[in-house]
Amino acid sequence: MRIRVLRAASMPEAMARLREELGPDAALLSSRPVNGGVEVTGALDLDDEEEELPVLIGAPPRAPLPAACRLRATDDAAAIALDFHRVPEALARRLAAAPLEASLEASLRFARLPDGVARPLLLAGPAGAGKTLTCVKLAARRVLGGEEPPLVISADAERPAAAEQLAAFTTLLGATLAVALTPAAAALAMEQRSPGQPVLIDTAGCDPFDPAQARMIAQLIAVTGAVVALVLPASTDAAEAADLARAFSALGATHLVATRLDASRRIGAVVSAAATAGLALAEAGTGPQAADGLTMMEPAWLAARLRQRSHIEVSAWEGVAP
Repeated sequence: MRIRVLRAASMPEAMARLREELGPDAALLSSRPVNGGVEVTGALDLDDEEEELPVLIGAPPRAPLPAACRLRATDDAAAIALDFHRVPEALARRLAAAPLEASLEASLRFARLPDGVARPLLLAGPAGAGKTLTCVKLAARRVLGGEEPPLVISADAERPAAAEQLAAFTTLLGATLAVALTPAAAALAMEQRSPGQPVLIDTAGCDPFDPAQARMIAQLIAVTGAVVALVLPASTDAAEAADLARAFSALGATHLVATRLDASRRIGAVVSAAATAGLALAEAGTGPQAADGLTMMEPAWLAARLRQRSHIEVSAWEGVAP
C-alpha cells in the first residue's frame, strides 16, 4: 500500500493533489483541519497495480473476491471514527457505507442560519447550552462584517445575568438590547426594530418535556413569528441529544447550532440530533471568543472533525513535556 500525507488550502484541492500523486483509485484515509487549510492522508492499494506473476501450468485462474468482501479503506476509517464519537450504530453503518463527506451530505441537512431580517432568529435549548454566548457571537459577526447591528431581545426571565451579559456586549457592538420577560413583552419589543433590522432572541433554558416550559417557549415563538435554532452542546449524550432534538423540532426548531466543539472530544450528539430530527446543521461553537467563535457547518468540515479524535490540534502538543 502506498500512503501519502498532503496539505492544501481546501479539501477539493487536497483531493485533486491526492489523485494526481496516487491515481484515480486513491482512497481517503483521514483528513483534519490545519493552519492554512486541510491535511489529508490517502492510500493506494498496490494489489491493484501488482505485476502479473507467471501462471503455473494447470493452476486455475484466481477468482475475484465477492463484492461484499471488497471493503474500501474509507469505510473502515469512517466506521472507526463514528464508533469513537458514539454515533448510534444504525446511523453509523449508514454513514460508513460511502466516503464520509458524501454520506454526511446525503444523510444530513446543512444550511446557513437565517439573518433575522425577514423573521427573527430565536435561540432555544436546554439550560447551560450556550445560547447567550451564541447570540453574542452572531451579533458580533454581523457588526464586524460591516452589517447593521441587530436588535437583541433577552427573553430569559430565569437568569438576570444573561441580560447583563448581553447589555455589556451590545453596548460594545452598538446594538440595541430589549429585555422581555414575557411573550407579550417580546412582541412589544419587536416594535423597536427599524426597517430591515435583524432581530436575535435569546431565551431561558427550556426543558421541552416539561409541559409548562414547552408552552411558554411555544407562545414566545408564536407571538414573534421567529425561526428557531436549537442550541445544543456537542458533549450531550447521543441518545439524549436525539430526544431533545425531536422535542424542540416539535416546538418549531429547524436549525441546529452545536456548541462546545472546542471542549468536547466526542461529538456524536451533533450527528445524532441532526439525523433524528431533520434539523439543518448551521453553526459550530469552536471557541470562547465573541469575534470568531463560530464556524459554519459543512460536510467536509464535519467529516474532518469526526475523524479527529481530539478537540485540540496535534500541533498544540509540540514541545509539551510528557
